[in-house]
Amino acid sequence: MKKILLIIICIVSGLTANAQTEDRKWNIGIHAGVSQYSGDIANDFYKTDKYNYGVGAISISRYLGEHFALDFITHKGRIGIERPTGFFRSSFTSGLLNLRYNFFRSSADVNPYLFVGGGGILFDKNIDLGKDNIAKKLDFASPSFGGGFNVKLGTIVTFNIQETFIYSNSDTRDGIKVGKNDAYLFHTAGLSFNIGKKKDADKDGISDRLDKCPNTPAGIAVDKKGCPLDKDGDGVADYLDTCPDIAGTKALNGCPDKDGDGIADKDDRCPDIAGTLAMKGCPDTDKDGIADMDDRCPDVAGSLALKGCPDTDKDGVADIDDKCPGTKAGYIVDTKGCPLDNDNDGVVNEEDRCPNAAGSASLKGCPDKDGDGIPDIDDRCPKVKGTFANKGCPEIAKEDVVRITKIAAKIFFENNSDKLKVASLNELDELYKILNRYDGANLTIEGHTDNVGKSDANIILSQKRTESVKTYLINKGISASRLTATGFGKTKPIADNKTSLGRAKNRRVELKTSY
Repeated sequence: MKKILLIIICIVSGLTANAQTEDRKWNIGIHAGVSQYSGDIANDFYKTDKYNYGVGAISISRYLGEHFALDFITHKGRIGIERPTGFFRSSFTSGLLNLRYNFFRSSADVNPYLFVGGGGILFDKNIDLGKDNIAKKLDFASPSFGGGFNVKLGTIVTFNIQETFIYSNSDTRDGIKVGKNDAYLFHTAGLSFNIGKKKDADKDGISDRLDKCPNTPAGIAVDKKGCPLDKDGDGVADYLDTCPDIAGTKALNGCPDKDGDGIADKDDRCPDIAGTLAMKGCPDTDKDGIADMDDRCPDVAGSLALKGCPDTDKDGVADIDDKCPGTKAGYIVDTKGCPLDNDNDGVVNEEDRCPNAAGSASLKGCPDKDGDGIPDIDDRCPKVKGTFANKGCPEIAKEDVVRITKIAAKIFFENNSDKLKVASLNELDELYKILNRYDGANLTIEGHTDNVGKSDANIILSQKRTESVKTYLINKGISASRLTATGFGKTKPIADNKTSLGRAKNRRVELKTSY
C-alpha cells in the first residue's frame, strides 16, 4: 500500500508541475481514514469507543459543470468488528463511481457537496478475481452515497474531508446470513490535485472561459476578469492611458480636459479656459496668432515682435507705448516712438541734412555761420557772406578780375617749350595772392597755340604749358582741387593765323575764375 501511494504522489506531482487552477477538468486525490461496520452483529457507525480499521483511497474526478462532477474512488484496507455477540474481519478493495453535486461554483474557496453512485467491493487481500472467486469474494454497492467538503489550498491543491456510505447487496460477510445486509462507512481526509491544461489565448493567467477580455496583449497586467487594469476607472486601460492616475476620456487617451476644448490638461497651457490647438489650449480673442495670456493687447490684432500689439506708423514701437503715433514710415525712432533728432534742433534725422550739427528748420537742420542764407554744408565760403550764384562766396572784386586778365596776358614760355619765362613768375605770384584772398574760387587755366606745326603737337604743347602754370601755383600753396588745366592747341584762335601779329595773339593763356 505504501509503495502504491508513493507512486501516485510522484505521478500527481509530475502531472501538476505545469498545471493551473481554473478550467482543469481532471482531479486526482489521495485519502486516508478509518472504516466502520454496521450489520447483523452490531452498528459501529460514528462510535468512537470501538476499534476501527485503517483505510486508504485514491480518487479520480472529471469536471462536468459548475456544480457537477463524476468521481471514481477506490478504497483499500480492512474492515470488521469484535463483539461478544460475534466477530469478523476482512481485507477489501472497493471501486465506486459517483455523481457529485457541489453546492457552490467551482471558484468557491470552501465548497460542500453530496454524491450518489455505486460499484463493487472485493473481499480479497490479494485481489484475485478468478472464476471461482468472483461469486465468493465480490459484493455490489447498491447504492453508495455520502458527502463532504473541499477547501482550496492554492491553484492546484485542495484539502478534502468525505463520508462514504456503502450498502452491500450481500448479508454474508459478517457470517450471519439472516438479518439486514451489511453496510460500511469510510471516514477519509486527504489532498486532491487539479490537473489538465486550460485555454488561455492571451497568456494572462485567466482562462478563456472566464476572461472578459480574451485578446489582451501579452505582458499587460490584468484584473480577476482578465481585463487590463484601469486604476482611474475611466474606461481606458492603464497600458493605453496616458494619464493612468487621473480619470479622463477615451478621445484623449485617458487624460482629463477640464475646459472641454479637446486638448488634454497636461498639454493645455490654459487648462481652465477653452482655447485652440494652435494656441496649445489657450484663447486668442483678436486672432493675431498670439495667445491672450501672452498678448499685451488681447483685444486688438498685433504682431509677435510687439507681443500682440499693433504699430500703426510701422516704427517698431507699439501704439500703446508710442508718443508719436503718426511718425512717417521708415523713420528711425527712439524707445517712445518719436523720430530721432541727434542735434536737438527740432528737425528729425530723416529730414535733417545736418543731423549732427544744430541748424534751422528753414535750412533743413543745417547751420549757417556767416548768415548768408546758404547752409555751411553747401557754402564754399562758410565763414564769409556770399551769394547763391557764387555758392556762398563773395563776388570777386572788379579790379581783381581785371588784374587776373592782365596777368594771363603776361604769361609767356620759352619758344616751343612749356618752360615759364622768368618775367612770368612775378605775375603768377600776384595771381597766387588774389586766389588766396578768394579761397572758395576755382581757376581754369586754358592754353592755346597758333597754327604752326602739327595739330597733335600743338595740343600737347598747350596742355603742358597749362600744367606748368598749375604746378607753379600748387607749389605756392593753392589746392590742386581748385585748379583745372586744359590745352586746346590751335582749335580756338582769336586772331588771323596768316599774320605774325595774329599768330602772336593766338599764342596765349586764359585764366577764368568760377565757384
